[in-house]
Amino acid sequence: MLRKTLIALALGAASPLTAAQPAPPPPAGSTIAGWDALVDRLRDLPPEMLAKLPASMRDDPQVQQEVGRLILASLAAHTLAAISGDVNHPVFLPYLNQTLNIGQPNADTIYRLAYISDAGIYRLRGRRSSMRLIKIAQTQPLAGDPGGNANNKFGASAADEDVNRLHTDAQGNFDVLLSAIRPAGYSGDWWQLKPGTGRLLLRMVSSDWTKEREPTISIERVDKPVARPRIAAADLEMRLRKLPVATALMAQAFVDHVVALRQQGYVNKLKVFDISQMGGLSGQFYYEGAYELKDDEALIVSTKVPSGCAYRSLILTNEIYETTDWYNNQSSLNDSQASPDPDGILRIIVSAKDPGVPNWLDTAGYPRGAIQGRWTNCSAQPIPSVEKVAIGKVQQYLPSGTPTITPAEREQAIRARRMALQQRPLW
Repeated sequence: MLRKTLIALALGAASPLTAAQPAPPPPAGSTIAGWDALVDRLRDLPPEMLAKLPASMRDDPQVQQEVGRLILASLAAHTLAAISGDVNHPVFLPYLNQTLNIGQPNADTIYRLAYISDAGIYRLRGRRSSMRLIKIAQTQPLAGDPGGNANNKFGASAADEDVNRLHTDAQGNFDVLLSAIRPAGYSGDWWQLKPGTGRLLLRMVSSDWTKEREPTISIERVDKPVARPRIAAADLEMRLRKLPVATALMAQAFVDHVVALRQQGYVNKLKVFDISQMGGLSGQFYYEGAYELKDDEALIVSTKVPSGCAYRSLILTNEIYETTDWYNNQSSLNDSQASPDPDGILRIIVSAKDPGVPNWLDTAGYPRGAIQGRWTNCSAQPIPSVEKVAIGKVQQYLPSGTPTITPAEREQAIRARRMALQQRPLW
């Protein structure tokens, strides 16, 4: 009997001599204020999101798990803000990326977010480096942010500041103040802090991932004491209670966006996407449409490239508007990666199978999703045409002399792509 008891204990089983006892209830008053509200809201969120989708998607176990992933990404992003967001001691936190894949992040953009007060004075310093677009948008706080309005879902930009236009010293360092009123006697670089601003959204955009280097940047509030005291319990509780609001807001924002495009008839064709009131980058023109393809079909997306353009890109998303994994698949192309043909027309193939040409967007296992393009500070904003063809006949629709690429060359290109992306900052 003793030998059996020792074996059972070694295997983690309860001793037959002492039956397993249930855990004692927590002492009265030992719960964390706000925690139950967080858990309850997260419990209700999956069925709310699935209810936005048609039955064919709602009942699909694959889509169900992807909706769960979308919620986790939103929860992770906003948990970082709940832990470290502080208008008196701000820091640029990770916001959108390959891991925090919410709101359809652009493959070429590194996004970071800092929370501020429009009553503060802030100093931003760093080294500019060589990235072609470094913009900081002043946006209103959202419903789940400190001071956010419950009806504010997207946060329109009040201003987009250009880091590349700041003065720098011989080492490329910049130093700029952000305040409602320029301080008396101050002659350095200054940005006016717009009324109602509660967030600074930093976008760092590059096309040549191997050559364009990211800037460094810091932010501090200079009209408050430098030391950060212990955070009050009421403040911590407020953060906890706002966390499920922010999580639900972002997770639900676009989950049915591709469904809506299909219902509007934009399947395998494109239209203007105006997000100027949703925090879209000023000077950037967006277009998009749903795609729907069988394995033996392809889309040829064609457009005249504007004569002048600071940046352009085309990306894919899945049906719930997560950007298709661009680290391990060629599911995005920008102006450094996709060249127009000699006639000035840019032709990009969208398909599940490799068409054997460089300008290919891989649907990566998603037969339906969205195509979205960006023209940034371009001399024109054309809407590309879309033509569906058989995958085996793609090259018949392309100009003579279109380059080809072998499977071995494609594999090396994807490996080089992944290497370049992994060597950029994710956080």
